[in-house]
Amino acid sequence: MNCPDLSRYRPLLSDARAHLTHEVEALDERGRRSTISIPAERPLTVYVDKRELVTLMTLGGAPEALTLGYLRNQRLVRAIEDVVSVQVDWSVDAVAVVTRNGILDVEERTAKKVVTTGCGQGSVFGGLMDEVDQIALPPDARLPQSVVYRIVETIRTQQSIYKQAGSVHGCALFSNTGELLYFVEDVGRHNAVDAIAGLMWLEGMRGEDKVFYTTGRLTSEMVIKGAQMGIPFLLSRSGTTQMGHMVAEKVGMSLLARCTGRHFLLLAGQERLVFEPELLEQPLPRPVHAPS
Repeated sequence: MNCPDLSRYRPLLSDARAHLTHEVEALDERGRRSTISIPAERPLTVYVDKRELVTLMTLGGAPEALTLGYLRNQRLVRAIEDVVSVQVDWSVDAVAVVTRNGILDVEERTAKKVVTTGCGQGSVFGGLMDEVDQIALPPDARLPQSVVYRIVETIRTQQSIYKQAGSVHGCALFSNTGELLYFVEDVGRHNAVDAIAGLMWLEGMRGEDKVFYTTGRLTSEMVIKGAQMGIPFLLSRSGTTQMGHMVAEKVGMSLLARCTGRHFLLLAGQERLVFEPELLEQPLPRPVHAPS
């Protein structure tokens, strides 16, 4: 993970990391007893200026970033400088956000919700689709096929809660050279993408030279959030939905699905990918992890 830019404004943040796994007893098909790890899952109720906003079901690995990313991706807070503090208290399963000037027309803006296909808390405040037409991704962004393979191999070798306990989704942010910048897991892919959005927001990181990877489906919600972050490339080891594909074509995003080994399906934004057919006869590129 990149070192924070201490010269940038940062709200007052708690550091309320929680245990990510929980041990339970299990019996197998032969009646043999064992102890296994399962992912933790806990509610996190978001209060903004003492007003209850939403309850997110989360793993709890990056709750402050998750909260910031949620507020950013729902367009409830426009600038990181508008946030005074984000304080998580797991004893009451809540996070208190204090803003500088409040949220304008908060009741009207949070009244309309669209239930999405995301697992867990997947409701999106209405109006996000209305903003799609205003999103302009960089037209000259290109991604070599070798970088796609490097990203897939990096994810394959990444230590994760999923490998230990299963039942979670992971999202990752890469540079356009294939360097892993952030990796976040949560019980829902929407939470993981929101957490990465929050980390990018804190660091003032732009998305035009980044690549986003998710283990989950490429739904309209995932594509819209990636586009809001300014990222022109979205990769997944899973598939996509019709609306996810439609939004990707609308904003000019490259959508790569079924990314495993040397295989992928480029479903949108074909002009952005630089094909390198000679790579199919060569060993897979080595993964590139960012320094911790």
